[in-house]
Amino acid sequence: MTELLFLNDTGVEPDWIVPQEGFELTPAPLIVGHDHQREKMQACGIDPRVFGNTVDPSFFIGLGIQAGIRSGISAQGNVNMVQQLVQYRPAQLGEELLAQGRVLEVIPVPRGHTVMTQVTFTDQSGAVVIDASRMSLRPDPAKASARGAGERPQPVVSEPARAQTLATHSLTPNQVKAYSMEGNSIHYEESAAIAGGFRAPLIGGGMGVHYLAAALWAAGEVQTLNLSIYFRRPIFWDETFTAAVLGDREDAKSWQALCLLRDEGAKGLKVLTEARVNTIGRAA
Repeated sequence: MTELLFLNDTGVEPDWIVPQEGFELTPAPLIVGHDHQREKMQACGIDPRVFGNTVDPSFFIGLGIQAGIRSGISAQGNVNMVQQLVQYRPAQLGEELLAQGRVLEVIPVPRGHTVMTQVTFTDQSGAVVIDASRMSLRPDPAKASARGAGERPQPVVSEPARAQTLATHSLTPNQVKAYSMEGNSIHYEESAAIAGGFRAPLIGGGMGVHYLAAALWAAGEVQTLNLSIYFRRPIFWDETFTAAVLGDREDAKSWQALCLLRDEGAKGLKVLTEARVNTIGRAA
């Protein structure tokens, strides 16, 4: 048992709907347990002890998507583009939280629609513990050859060569399949990924953010956090990449941004995922 529990889950697939502005997600109580975090961290190749008895907030990216699925919004083929990740206090392993949210905006773009979704996780007192709101691309199969998903946010790490390496990670298909949850088969089925226009399955955005969070926590226990995360390029299930920081890697107080980089040889370093560090509060 992995101890990731959406409480009162019927296990029945919902009737899929097209997301509309103002649509409210069905509130969903959930628990992230020790076994689940350990299992998924090991699939990533990350030592789960770095987070102690608290939940890596990266999990709430995928849990926000799962909350949408349970409310009838299919994630199949969708691509997460921009993610806010705000931690008001650490979520504790085994703590019951309530996922809730609403669709804020649906915008037509050449490849389909971008969907802005607010997702928060509150504790038993009603206080927000985590905000994992996001903008995702909902592709239109009839526009598979089209390019463009709206205005592209300005880069956070504009000169990747200036980023200082913290760690190097190499993925395998078995790792990615062990991490991935049901809901979007482009993360674990080759045929689905190829049909979506990718050469192979790609990791979910939340999986990539674990590597950034692990670097943050390895530099000292994190109490509060506000990250703006941008998913720039797909990370395939057989990739090697580095986690790097903009700032002095020996001085966590200087960190302005974190990123995952791929070395493309003569083409140089390419940013795969990047996160602007808006604020960070560490334990005294």
